[in-house]
Amino acid sequence: MSIESERDLDGMRRAGRVVAAVLAETRAAVEPGITTLELDRVAADAIEARGARSAPADVYGAPCAIFVSVNGDVVHGLPGPRAVRAGDLVKLDVTASLDGYVADAAITVVVPPAQPQAQRLAACTRAALADGLAHARAGAPVSAIGRAVERRVRRGGFTVLRSLTGHGIGRTIHEPPTVPNWDDPRARGRLTHGLVITVEPLVTAGTEGLEEAADGWTIRTADGALAAHAEHTIVVTRGRPIVLTAAA
Repeated sequence: MSIESERDLDGMRRAGRVVAAVLAETRAAVEPGITTLELDRVAADAIEARGARSAPADVYGAPCAIFVSVNGDVVHGLPGPRAVRAGDLVKLDVTASLDGYVADAAITVVVPPAQPQAQRLAACTRAALADGLAHARAGAPVSAIGRAVERRVRRGGFTVLRSLTGHGIGRTIHEPPTVPNWDDPRARGRLTHGLVITVEPLVTAGTEGLEEAADGWTIRTADGALAAHAEHTIVVTRGRPIVLTAAA
């Protein structure tokens, strides 16, 4: 969507604050022994307490409040009996709707004690997100975001999962435009003032190959390599973007 009024901006800010708060509460619960289903319940309670709803459940019929993906599971991991272990990389992906506005963000939690590669991967993914945000300015091509993301990832010695992208958002989860995490020549459209998008690097320590799990939801690395995910919902401006899902 594109912000057309102060009402739109206020609505998106409120949805973004819900997502940030739910992520913070769920992240605080990540510890060895907790199951991904228990993390989903923490998130579901946090969403409900704020008068919001799980957008993946409403829009796509997801059987969960949030997605929880561990280690080589990249995105859309379905919560279940899997217990978190020391050293795991736990991706929490929260998309919530409030009063007709939708916001989306994700973090990668490194459960200590973690291997140096896991720590570097998570840190590189966060840095790639920051670089992508810095290039999200009105008038720039959409591809400028992906160019910055992939440059950072390559410098870190990791690989962008090119088939997974950011996207427009606002009134539903996925809206135009697609926001690649690499310098995609097809993404030459210009970012416009007021456009609401997600920037979300998805990065692996292995190769680009992906596969879908038997549950029909979870997308994982084909080679079993670790993966990390970082995401914010932003409003594009002529200067620095408004990061709607940043913690207050």
